[in-house]
Amino acid sequence: MSAIRLLVLGAVRQHGRAHGYQVRNDLEYWGAHEWSNAKPGSIYHALKQMAKQGLLHAHEIAPSTAGGPPRTEYEVTEKGTEEFLALLRGSLASYDQRPDMLTASLGFMVDLPREDVLGLLEERVRTIEQWRKSVTEYYTPEDGPGQLGHIGEIMNYWVHSADTGAEWTRGLIERIRGGAYTFAGEGEPFVGVLREDEENPYATREPHPGDAR
Repeated sequence: MSAIRLLVLGAVRQHGRAHGYQVRNDLEYWGAHEWSNAKPGSIYHALKQMAKQGLLHAHEIAPSTAGGPPRTEYEVTEKGTEEFLALLRGSLASYDQRPDMLTASLGFMVDLPREDVLGLLEERVRTIEQWRKSVTEYYTPEDGPGQLGHIGEIMNYWVHSADTGAEWTRGLIERIRGGAYTFAGEGEPFVGVLREDEENPYATREPHPGDAR
């Protein structure tokens, strides 16, 4: 699964329509450039590729009266919504040592109904438990990782990460079951995107005119 696809589709979907710099600004505002491959080049490439694939509809906007370059605004299509929801559901339920997909899906989990998210997270716990059982049954020495030399620390790290991930997921399940957050169909959702005229406190540089395309 691709975190950049989930992030870009989710950001555009929250705006309704957004141009490239808005998407980049939001992902940087969320810190996605630190924990995923959401760098400027990959964001603009993803927008163009998903437009070609029919996941986004590209609206050509006329040049500004101030003389700036023309820009393209993107809108998620029905096919794009299906892709977004499939990526979101898959990443909440699966277990992967890479944190980017889970981190991205947490940012959009409230786009799903509460009971759906609970079911997906419970599936994630089961997946972690199955993964741990299969790994420790065949690869973990009874005498501990030291029996394999320092290479054994790799498996020790993976198992520890799995245990921590399962514990954290169970805690999230309890918080959601206890009423935390506003999920789809429950009321006004929380939308963490910047207005077009709103300053991004985490911006790395001033926008270039060509960024808006």
